[in-house]
Amino acid sequence: MKAVIGLGNPEEKYAKTRHNVGFMVVAELLKREDAKVSDKFNSFFAKCGDTLYLMPKTYMNNSGRAVVDLMRFYKLAPKDIIVVFDDVSLPLGKLRFRKDGSDGGHNGIKSIIGLTGSNKFARLKVGIGPQPEGWPLENFVLGNFTHKEQETLTEVISKSADAISDFIMDVEFSKLQNKYN
Repeated sequence: MKAVIGLGNPEEKYAKTRHNVGFMVVAELLKREDAKVSDKFNSFFAKCGDTLYLMPKTYMNNSGRAVVDLMRFYKLAPKDIIVVFDDVSLPLGKLRFRKDGSDGGHNGIKSIIGLTGSNKFARLKVGIGPQPEGWPLENFVLGNFTHKEQETLTEVISKSADAISDFIMDVEFSKLQNKYN
């Protein structure tokens, strides 16, 4: 069993923001699966075969609470999950698979590491950068994508969903990195 966790913020006002790209990718996967979404683990949740999908409603900075609840209920190890989230240090449209690592300054990842006690979970970073000079980080990540960025965003969400599908199908991690990074 594997779990795909998309990070974001639950309110409608955040739906199209850069910080919600993790939610957008999981929503695309759920659309492809024609999955029924329920409210479980303080999250938007779906189960399709042996794959669990989670979009925590705990807000970004507390994402770990929902992830821990899911892991405990299904007896998942960190190696069984992949987290999809925004990365301001990558240009819009770029993806980066990582097997594990630090939080890289991302509060959602920091929460998951802190509450699970492990950094040994896979990640798919989705580039949303670059952050314009002089624009505060919070304003940038909580801002909507521009009209000009929408076409690239649509492509990267589809490509990210393809990448996660490959991960679910147990494609060797180094091959995932070579194909998508």
